[in-house]
Amino acid sequence: MQDKYDHHAVEKTAHAHWIAADAYRVTEDAGKDKYYACSMLPYPSGKLHMGHVRNYTINDMITRSLRMQGKNVLMPMGWDAFGLPAENAALKNKVPPAKWTYDNISYMKQQMQAMGLAIDWSREIATCQPEYYRWNQWLFLKMLEKGIAYRKTQVVNWDPVDQTVLANEQVIDGRGWRTGALVEKREIPGYYLKITDYAQELLDHVQIGNDKATLTGWPDKVRLMQENWIGKSSGVRFAFTHDIQGADGQLIQDGRMYVFTTRPDTIFGVTFCAVAPEHPLAAHAAAGNPQLAAFIEECKKGGNTEAELATKEKEGLPTGLFVTHPLTGEQVPVWVGNYVLMSYGDGAVMGVPAHDERDFAFANKYGIALKQVVQVEGEHFSAEAWQEWYGDKQKGVCVNSDVLDGLSYKDALEKVASLLEGKGLGEKKTTWRLRDWGVSRQRYWGTPIPIIHCEDCGAQPVPEKDLPVVLPEDLVPDGSGNPLVKSEVFHAGVVCPCCGKPARRETDTMDTFVDSSWYFMRYCDPTNTEKMVDVGADYWMPMEQYIGGVEHAILHLLYARFWTKVMRDLGLVKFDEPFTKLLTQGMVLNHVYSRRTANGGKEYFWPKDVDNTFDEGGKITGAKLKVAVDSADGLLPVGTAIDYEGVGTMSKSKNNGVDPQDLIERYGADTARLYTMFTAPPELTLEWNDSAVEGSYRFLRRVWNFGANLAQTPAAAAIAQLSATAAPEGEFGKNAKALRLEMHSVLKQVDFDYQRLQFNTVVSGAMKMLNALEAFKPETAQDQLALAECFGILLRVMYPATPHLTHALWQELGYAKGFGDLLDAAWPQVDAKALEQDELEYMLQINGKLRGSIIVAASADKAAIEAAALATEAFIKQANGAAPKKIIVVPKKLVNIVV
Repeated sequence: MQDKYDHHAVEKTAHAHWIAADAYRVTEDAGKDKYYACSMLPYPSGKLHMGHVRNYTINDMITRSLRMQGKNVLMPMGWDAFGLPAENAALKNKVPPAKWTYDNISYMKQQMQAMGLAIDWSREIATCQPEYYRWNQWLFLKMLEKGIAYRKTQVVNWDPVDQTVLANEQVIDGRGWRTGALVEKREIPGYYLKITDYAQELLDHVQIGNDKATLTGWPDKVRLMQENWIGKSSGVRFAFTHDIQGADGQLIQDGRMYVFTTRPDTIFGVTFCAVAPEHPLAAHAAAGNPQLAAFIEECKKGGNTEAELATKEKEGLPTGLFVTHPLTGEQVPVWVGNYVLMSYGDGAVMGVPAHDERDFAFANKYGIALKQVVQVEGEHFSAEAWQEWYGDKQKGVCVNSDVLDGLSYKDALEKVASLLEGKGLGEKKTTWRLRDWGVSRQRYWGTPIPIIHCEDCGAQPVPEKDLPVVLPEDLVPDGSGNPLVKSEVFHAGVVCPCCGKPARRETDTMDTFVDSSWYFMRYCDPTNTEKMVDVGADYWMPMEQYIGGVEHAILHLLYARFWTKVMRDLGLVKFDEPFTKLLTQGMVLNHVYSRRTANGGKEYFWPKDVDNTFDEGGKITGAKLKVAVDSADGLLPVGTAIDYEGVGTMSKSKNNGVDPQDLIERYGADTARLYTMFTAPPELTLEWNDSAVEGSYRFLRRVWNFGANLAQTPAAAAIAQLSATAAPEGEFGKNAKALRLEMHSVLKQVDFDYQRLQFNTVVSGAMKMLNALEAFKPETAQDQLALAECFGILLRVMYPATPHLTHALWQELGYAKGFGDLLDAAWPQVDAKALEQDELEYMLQINGKLRGSIIVAASADKAAIEAAALATEAFIKQANGAAPKKIIVVPKKLVNIVV
């Protein structure tokens, strides 16, 4: 074998071996325990980043280690190939999104293969392929039949120049990202899925402390995020009455403005009400108030999501209208508030500024009165500053609240609900933050919604026999709206399924979350042309381990859970939840360096071009260039001072990314894999360190060098004596016993670390093993046998992290002859006999201070241990002839003598 570690040759040979053996093709096998481990499928953006490397290496280590333990393990891969970035790239490069997407898939697949991932590529899918998205369309039609899918108008961001709908992230300061035009809010028809029908079950299965919870293998933080997004709230829905008439002379909304509150105990503290800009009362008031009309139009230009409004400054205008308080009969002013959403509840809220932080800020801004109606003993009410206790429903009792005075929150809720119900104005109600899922997107590059529009018959579903509705792949977006609208090919020959007259296709496409809501099930039956899922899903699902970033903790996971439950209710699958366990890996961070340009802009610098400056404590305080760099201000010379911003997520825009391909070329895939596993536990952030990368590479060279040297010793011949099913036989000497004790002790810990997916300590264990091997000096034939056994253990422990190097050494040294290919070699078993010790070391303490140690036979009783301790020179010197007052023996650990 080669003396020096050549990662290029090693990895090339390993890849050829695995390809020739079709090593990673997996089939259903009822005779084996199955294990399905899957990483969230990537968007084909063009290049892998280090986050991908970390994610997929975690998956690969799980797959390889469990396969060695005899499990039937599936690790598939696919591409989340539809979406807006492809359209933007097409617009920029004037090429069809399909070409850009497929080119990127090809390149990224090569990168994954270079990493040596144990992916079953026979199951590869791309969500932009008709063979995949026909089932999106098929299930959509099934949902339509069942009433789970329905059509209604929706508010969208409309760019009047590009004549297209914009996603929320494309609206910047109220303007279109490309044209700069002021964005308008328009109501257009769209399709929704009734995820709210599943709200209770979605909550039950994830909620911490719920007896019905099944997702106990998920991180608590993710479960809580899901719980909060679903947002179950119990309270009272009631009406403020009014006599406000519309232009038609009829009472607006039958003279009732409904609100929902989780704090009915504060109902006597209402000093104003606020309605959404789209509320009928707002529209009525604006008809005669130009200032209010302008304010409402301004509100419509901003974002319309709850998250956006939460960070927005709360603004409003009075309508001049009043509604009647249902319990006091007082007249309550109505305001229009930019923080009230028409899509949540009834589009109106009661304002209780004394006990709600948002209302408090709003009232202070506009001089609206505060009325205290809750009092906590020992707390002082203040109209000038918000106090946490104001809004805590678990504290205090009602005051200044007529019949509620002295009642706790719970009792007040019941009382208010009873009073309002008696008046026919309200009732207890449970509401949900969760809203139905709008799946219509006014985009080209997505799954066509299978609907045909007929002038006579209206919207009609495409007949199942005509699926898939194929998306033309040769269109190039030009910025003038959805190209499907103008595509003659897309609409050619379309007739109404009901009357047979010429018709047009729906040009909206599906939200890409649809594509990612069930792809993991399609991996199980990737080539089935007759069914969406089949026996493969029956075998593989539910998934044992799902791996992905915490940024997908809410919507993707929630939609996947919902989609699964719909498929279950339609009889397609037999399980309730798709993912048994979830691991959210931490982000990969790197240092960020920048400077302000002469015109006030900011430019960033690559860490490799920078030298840090440090304070006395070793903390980075700044940096300077170690090479000359072209900048917006011309050539910056060596030594130019720049700013250090700390660490941040790797990104192209900040010049702090690391190209995995460059890393693989320089150090090899095994180094990239080892480094990302060793530097931090999988769930924590990883801070990039070039020196540590080099350290990982040096460790692999040490392993290789040890193997190369081993090949020249009698231990190489001893490998042939080893068995895959039994520990080496014979009597080992003292040194060999010590080596085997260390190796099997570390192996026991490594086994535990593999089970809990703490791969950083797995790598630490491998390093301890190599240290022990390098320190061992074999003398006898049994020593050589122990050495051969222990190096074989190290190779198998390292193999899931560094499969190329370990495969090469396994083959070159002959382990494959007795154990089989490393792919399926039996996982090393801890030898209980190796853990047995002839002698034990006890720490020796005298009067509680460490004074050395003693070695005694492992079989020594308490008396023998005490005698050995009393015979030590340390005790004799310390006692100075005095008898011990007390001797404490902690089994297998220490002896403490009190003099």
